Amino acid sequence: MTGTEDDLVEYGFRRVIITITAVLCALLEIVDTTIVNVALTNMRGSLGATLTDVAWVITAYAIANVIVIPMTSWLSQQFGRRNYFVVSIIIFTTASFLCGNATNIWELIAFRFIQGLGGGALLVTAQTIITESYPIAKRGMAQAIYGMGVIVGPTLGPPLGGYLVDNFSWPYIFYINIPLGIIAAILAFTFVRSPKFGKKLKASQVDWWGIVLLSAFIGSLQFVLEHGQQDDWFNNSTITALSVVSVFGLVLFIWRELTYKYPIVNLSVLKDGNLRIGTIMCFILGFGLYGSTLIIPIYTQSVLGWTATDAGLLLIPGSITTAFMMPIVGRLIQKGVPQGYMVGVGFLIFFFFTLMMYNNMTPDTGAEHLFWPLILRGIGLGLLFVPITTLSLSTLKGKHIGEGAAFTGMMRQLGGSFGIAIITTFITRFSQKHRVDLVSNLDGTRLEVQEKITLLQQGFMSKGFSANEALKKAYQVIDFSVMKQSTVLAYMDIFLYLGIMFLCCIPIIFFIKKGKNKINPADAMH
Repeated sequence: MTGTEDDLVEYGFRRVIITITAVLCALLEIVDTTIVNVALTNMRGSLGATLTDVAWVITAYAIANVIVIPMTSWLSQQFGRRNYFVVSIIIFTTASFLCGNATNIWELIAFRFIQGLGGGALLVTAQTIITESYPIAKRGMAQAIYGMGVIVGPTLGPPLGGYLVDNFSWPYIFYINIPLGIIAAILAFTFVRSPKFGKKLKASQVDWWGIVLLSAFIGSLQFVLEHGQQDDWFNNSTITALSVVSVFGLVLFIWRELTYKYPIVNLSVLKDGNLRIGTIMCFILGFGLYGSTLIIPIYTQSVLGWTATDAGLLLIPGSITTAFMMPIVGRLIQKGVPQGYMVGVGFLIFFFFTLMMYNNMTPDTGAEHLFWPLILRGIGLGLLFVPITTLSLSTLKGKHIGEGAAFTGMMRQLGGSFGIAIITTFITRFSQKHRVDLVSNLDGTRLEVQEKITLLQQGFMSKGFSANEALKKAYQVIDFSVMKQSTVLAYMDIFLYLGIMFLCCIPIIFFIKKGKNKINPADAMH
């Protein structure tokens, strides 16, 4: 391995260009995951689609991503890394153009799926390229640069999307990828080099069943998670059927990979204890990262009535904090500070973030009350992101590093999907429960209730409504405020439970074994 490891190290101008290309590609892929969220309402209008249909625009992309990520290291070996990377950029860019030109919702969803197949590759391959272009001593920094892209990306999506949708129209959120994609493809083709790893497989040796089972298992799981709440979970035959497919797919996939000579995903890597702990922690990190990124914009838009752009901008100071933390954490790891301690502190800080959110949430909280909790979240993420990924791979060597990294990447994505599915389900359940509790206190015979209704009724009558209409409107106002209160209470509950979950994770760090070979944070981050 040592021979090939140093072959790809670049210096000076070439290294700068390669780093920029790789971070640009990672950003393209990540921003595209979240940029769409803001535009869903506009897409519904212009394509005449239901909310359920339009949610597929996000689902299709996520499913394609999660299917491709575990296969990337194998695909790079098969076609050569540079070719695979450039083709992925081209697929991604072409699909973006087609998405913008889609005439109906199903076209858009199909092109989104293709875009996801191209995009999933960008993320992992970009990481490997950055890692291998830096000499071993500098890889911590390389990782930190890549990490900044990964963490800042999801927060750039909503404000950028909001701006484009407010000032142009929704296809522009896809068209913006085209010039960037063309530049990235040209740069990648000119500057990126392929390693000489392993031999290619003949078509007959390829693990086709592995690919089919992996797609069945992950695709069904992702569908169940995204559509579970709106289709009433297991009372729906499709959801139940796909859950069964997912479970069988997983079992058969594991059996196939362990018995086949050329597996598409090498499961034997998981014999490593630290990687097992790391994959669990990556799952939890994804849960907290994507889960809280979901709640905060919904809360600020639906409860506080902010615009999409403002809601997106709120998250930026926190992301900058994380980006700022990355190089510091990289330094600490290089100095030999145990990563387990950093992870423990990170989880603790995350717990304080959820606690502050729990205390600060009201139906009319101002931005200044959300500022510090989000800064805390940024610090916590910085302390978790690099150490967890480095830690997972601390006892792996050579080619296994890339394979282990694919696992951590996949678990982070899946954690995010689980988080979003579970959180949306509980928001609905909790707000129903709180609504019932609140309504039981609104007794029409109580004096203060009657006074409030009369006051509202008179207010509406002074605007020229008849007594009956005004009374009806007064009830609507009270109903609306009950709805609002119960939603806020539901969000508070979720933050509290997220916090408890993070607290419970702290003891896991005592199971970590000390890595013999000192790993650079660089190989870690896929």
